[in-house]
Amino acid sequence: MEPPLKVAELDHVVLRCRDQPRTLDFYTRVLGLREERRLASLGLIQLRAGASMIDLVPAADPRGEAGLNVDHFCLGVAIADLAAAVDYLRANRVEVIGEPAMRYGARGSGLSIYVRDPEGNVVELKQMPSAAPA
Repeated sequence: MEPPLKVAELDHVVLRCRDQPRTLDFYTRVLGLREERRLASLGLIQLRAGASMIDLVPAADPRGEAGLNVDHFCLGVAIADLAAAVDYLRANRVEVIGEPAMRYGARGSGLSIYVRDPEGNVVELKQMPSAAPA
């Protein structure tokens, strides 16, 4: 079966941080990324990394129960109908987490869905703006 979606780019990665100010300093001062957006209510800081983003979220235990400090990463996908991708993924026994929703990423807001890869990593698949229905 031909996949109904095409991965176009890495949209963003979300890192869980025990020391968010230190991590922010590393990515901004040391590596030169710029802060693009901050959502104080969530403790979220979004940094521009070229065409992509790195999101920093506070976490008392950044490794959590799963032992990982990467919360999830997001792939920008070229697809006009995200529901068709959900059907395709489920037909291929991929765990789909929740329902499609509008979320913010490197190219602004767009419809996305979360899935789990075979290793247990959470992957967000976000519709590219050019693929969105008019």
